[in-house]
Amino acid sequence: MARSIYITSAEGHSGKSTIALGVLDSLSRVTPRVGVFRTIARSTSERDYVLEMLLDHDGVDLAYNDCIGVTYDDVRADPEHALADIVARFKRVEEVCDAVVVLGSDYTDVGSPAELAYNARIAANLGTPVLLVLGGRQQQGQIEALGSAAPRSPQQMGQMASLAVAELVRANAEIAATIVNRADADRSDEILAAVREHTPSSPVWALPEDRLLVAPTMADILRSVDGEVVEGDEDLLNREALGVTVAAMSMVNVLPRLAEGDVVIVPADRTDALLATMMANSSGTFPSLAGIVLNGNFEIPDILLRLIEGLPSRLPIIRCAGDTYDTAVQVISTRGRLAASSPQRYNRALSLFEQNVDIDELTRVLGVAKATVVTPLMFEYQLLQRARGDLKHIVLPEGDDDRILTAAAILLERGVAKLTILGEPFEVRARAIELGLDIAAAEVLSPFDPVYVHRFATEYARLRAHKGMTYEKAADLVTDVSYFGTMMVHMGDADGMVSGAAHTTAHTIRPSFEIIKTRPDVSVVSSVFLMALADRVLVYGDCAVIPDPTSEQLADIAISSAETASRFGIEPRVAMLSYSTGESGTGADVEKVRDATALARERAPELPLEGPIQYDAAADAAVARTKMPDSAVAGRATVFVFPDLNTGNNTYKAVQRSAGAVAIGPVLQGLNKPINDLSRGALVDDIVNTVAITAIQAQAEGADPS
Repeated sequence: MARSIYITSAEGHSGKSTIALGVLDSLSRVTPRVGVFRTIARSTSERDYVLEMLLDHDGVDLAYNDCIGVTYDDVRADPEHALADIVARFKRVEEVCDAVVVLGSDYTDVGSPAELAYNARIAANLGTPVLLVLGGRQQQGQIEALGSAAPRSPQQMGQMASLAVAELVRANAEIAATIVNRADADRSDEILAAVREHTPSSPVWALPEDRLLVAPTMADILRSVDGEVVEGDEDLLNREALGVTVAAMSMVNVLPRLAEGDVVIVPADRTDALLATMMANSSGTFPSLAGIVLNGNFEIPDILLRLIEGLPSRLPIIRCAGDTYDTAVQVISTRGRLAASSPQRYNRALSLFEQNVDIDELTRVLGVAKATVVTPLMFEYQLLQRARGDLKHIVLPEGDDDRILTAAAILLERGVAKLTILGEPFEVRARAIELGLDIAAAEVLSPFDPVYVHRFATEYARLRAHKGMTYEKAADLVTDVSYFGTMMVHMGDADGMVSGAAHTTAHTIRPSFEIIKTRPDVSVVSSVFLMALADRVLVYGDCAVIPDPTSEQLADIAISSAETASRFGIEPRVAMLSYSTGESGTGADVEKVRDATALARERAPELPLEGPIQYDAAADAAVARTKMPDSAVAGRATVFVFPDLNTGNNTYKAVQRSAGAVAIGPVLQGLNKPINDLSRGALVDDIVNTVAITAIQAQAEGADPS
């Protein structure tokens, strides 16, 4: 039976969605099949955006309609029948999951004890313990998201906890834990103590207030004012609006009031204010704005539209029909939605939860034991967790790529690595701000910085003097981002480099062959893919670097791949693949693998290794019993070494597409310091994983933090 948790609160707008996302994410780390269930939805015609966000999580594989209980109308019409329907529908989800995150009702109006009582009854009937969420801010009706909600005192939080706990106990609901959301960070200890007085037998945690999580995006504001986008980049509608400025005065008085992340409301007939606001946003001397809302039924003159189109600004401009007062009220009252479409907010929520909730204790309270299988998501979490254990400094040379900036924001938010991004600082930071990304903690460095260029050129000319390299040639070459990033690693300014999202593999790794060079015990640089299948992770090598390795190179690849496997928590059992198993076949290709197997055994006699062996005999225990019954590797292999690049590359792609495996890599091995290449089609998640892998390699290499 699944272990489940029922998330509910005593009032609306408590931030249950943030807590639900954090709990779901935590459970996905330790158990393979996690489900979500929404007990009461607002309607059947409009989809529940919180449920959609949770279902979008990589750890969940359920259909939306299967995860909904009943609607508010159903509850009002017949509470008992609605309760029975909720239980029946929940049980169907529970049957196919190892753990289920259950989200209670959202409160359609001011919080009422009756609604909490009904949630308590549902939890008791589902047999699901409750995670109680208490809001740490005063409720101020609807006008709160862009306003200032006053924090609740420890005494007020204690009173809330007392009333809510009494209601839950009265309905025979079991309290598993309590979380105070949006708590006053300055009084966190007092708040925790006040709440614990009423929940002495269960853990209590507090998440501090974070403006970003309650701020609406420009897309939220667009919906709220029923407007249309008339100019600007619609991709920038996902940026959060952190404040509101109404441009009703002269611009001399408005400009000093602009703040970072503001949405500016401009009457549509104030063309002077519109142009001044856009120029301020583009100037670099005023704060970067989230967007402009033009209000009023006034058309923008064609001549002005021509002028706007020629400006360098991509700031979204929304037009709506309301007057200034009504528009301002609508914008101020717009509530932010925690949704997967806002990567910064999504990752901020996860980071906030990780930093303030003891994940191990939470899973212990829920009785969820760590699974023996390892899903792709669980493996990716392990990578991030290991990288966080000893922060390393990674350089990302492609600062002009939006995917790199998005991944950098995630890596910094989740505390995975220290980062240097190469590019012109103003351009890189301005683009990140436009995208609504926070990369403030990253160093942004120009590859034309004269101090670094001189230092790197001097060293590169020394390293390549035997090839006729001069300082002048080197000074020109090291401004190439791949050379600049590699020199940073070589000189100890960074512990590793990840590149290739916008460059070829050759462009990325050629400098490392010249500068970083191979380890003394390795004759060749090779690569592996970490293949995350549904229940385990395998290592495939070499699938990206050496077209037709010799026997000696194959032996090198086998030993390096086994070391890489161990580095990432995979017990190495190496299969040297061929079209023949054991002594059954002959031919030059088989003999190459046979010789490589003998060389690898000679160099690493302690390593479990078998070859030549066919893939089915290496991977399938039933086939292994027939073809190679006495082998310790056959049927149990974890490291697969392919005889050539053609076989390896096609096999990893076939498994990736046909079996739905997640291919992480290529991970380069054999270099003195970690340099890793990205596919030019890399997704943001691929970049995040590759940076984590590079950081773990740097940890193992014993590189000093910079």
